[in-house]
Amino acid sequence: MASRNNSIAAHVTNVDHHDNVLRVTDTHMRKMSVADPNIAALTVEAKAATHSEKTMTLKQAFNLYKKAMGFSVLFSTAIVMEGYDTALIGAFYAFPPFQKKYGSYVDEKVGYQIPAKWQTGLSDGALVGEILGLYAAGIIVDKIGYRYTMMASLSMMIAFIFIPFFAQNIETLLIGDILQGIPWGVFQTMTTAYASEVCPVALRAYLTTYVNLCWVFGQLIATGVLTSFLKRTDEWAYRIPFAIQWMWPVPLLIGALFAPESPWWYVRKGKTEDAKKALRKLTSAEHAEAADFSVEDTIAMMVHTNELELQVASSTSYWQCFKGVDLRRTEIVSLVWVIQTFCGSGLMGFSIFFFERAGLTAQGAFDMGMGQYALGAVGTMASWWLMNWVGRRTLYCWGLAILTGILLIVGGLGVPKLVEGGPLGWAVGACILVYTFVYDLTIGPVCYSLVAELSSTRLKAKSIVLARNFYNIAGLINNELTPNMLSVSAWDWGAKAGFFWAGICFLCWVWTYFRLPEPKGRTYGELDVLFENGVSARKFATTAVDQFSSDHMEVVVDDAEKVAVSANHKEY
Repeated sequence: MASRNNSIAAHVTNVDHHDNVLRVTDTHMRKMSVADPNIAALTVEAKAATHSEKTMTLKQAFNLYKKAMGFSVLFSTAIVMEGYDTALIGAFYAFPPFQKKYGSYVDEKVGYQIPAKWQTGLSDGALVGEILGLYAAGIIVDKIGYRYTMMASLSMMIAFIFIPFFAQNIETLLIGDILQGIPWGVFQTMTTAYASEVCPVALRAYLTTYVNLCWVFGQLIATGVLTSFLKRTDEWAYRIPFAIQWMWPVPLLIGALFAPESPWWYVRKGKTEDAKKALRKLTSAEHAEAADFSVEDTIAMMVHTNELELQVASSTSYWQCFKGVDLRRTEIVSLVWVIQTFCGSGLMGFSIFFFERAGLTAQGAFDMGMGQYALGAVGTMASWWLMNWVGRRTLYCWGLAILTGILLIVGGLGVPKLVEGGPLGWAVGACILVYTFVYDLTIGPVCYSLVAELSSTRLKAKSIVLARNFYNIAGLINNELTPNMLSVSAWDWGAKAGFFWAGICFLCWVWTYFRLPEPKGRTYGELDVLFENGVSARKFATTAVDQFSSDHMEVVVDDAEKVAVSANHKEY
């Protein structure tokens, strides 16, 4: 392969404004050597693969990459464990046997309750572990790859489940949450990154958002398990749900043994032959011709994109995520994930506890919880169609706008005094169900697609680590606020908490409108060019890009404020 001195030139440019024309000329990037036959061949192959990937239909992508889809789904299913245990802990706060074992007696009317400080502590414990696991994963994945990191994390998970299963006090539960959070943090990074790297543009949105569906499935399973144990009053009512966590790691560990490494990871390590072998394991040769697919060309496209990003920054450290163009990308992927927490989703996490506080019986609260997560699963699957129809940005913006309105209604329903089992309690519960459906139709799953697509390929693992940890920090704040808002022994806001979160949700919408770009249908190389040129978030969808041009390009803004880009480039 050609050296970096002869690497591919890209449109990393300065932009001068004059009337309605933005002229973009190459400045600080190295020019490729046109005479170098290796570079010329690489460029031709990369262009062919880019055209093939952008024109590949969904059916062709499914047939060609069905093995890659299977391994991506396998890795992403690890998130079921996190969704399961997160929902389990939140539901345990309203689960009578758990309350009696680990809680404190309040009075005759309330009975046993987990104190607000311990609700916060248990929820925060998992987040602390996740933060540690995430930062470690960003380094470990770069060193040993996705496959071995996944296998090590699953082994840790098997061991750490013993702690909550045998816990005799709430302090031990906290230790178990922290330690289990470490492999969960690894899963959060790897599942999204691996899904985005092993599949083409046509499948990227489906497989990255499948991670959210796994999260919802975990929550649904947890709620269903606890509902089935509502009539039990002994310690097995909460110990068996802990034990069910062991059903996931073993089969996933066996599957990971046979999973190929990401071809992108091999390319970043300069192991192009290994990348070709991995790509062959991820694709089906019998469908290659129909999809105009070539392993050689696809690896050339990966090498081209990697070289393009190397010209911007050769470092893959965490610090690089906060420098130059990568700072904007880090801001976007981080806030996209933070918004998931600050849009009022905490009310979903404490939904069963919230339903009880709204006046529902324990059975009614758990029934509503089952309905909530079932709607979430339906919403996530519906989002797959909407994302390819309206795009990620539009769906995210509209989702936040609708959620703001629902939260205002929830707050309004909390103004009158709730009567135990009265109609207002059911109305609040119904609003939470609608909120869950809209959330999992829009920002819930779309976030995973945006985070995977908008980070650079060289910094993907570390960008996702930083973004998810900003999410976890936001979760720590949320876990401090929400229990106090809902607990009778603290602020006791009840449904009026909807007013607070509606205001925060509106501010999130404002940021989204001005800062969130549209990555739909873009290859990673095209996204690199758009970011390097400083294209406005609202212009991403309408800007045409040729990532293989070596001379210059012009960006012309027409009367309708749509952007068309014409690029002059040489054929090599």
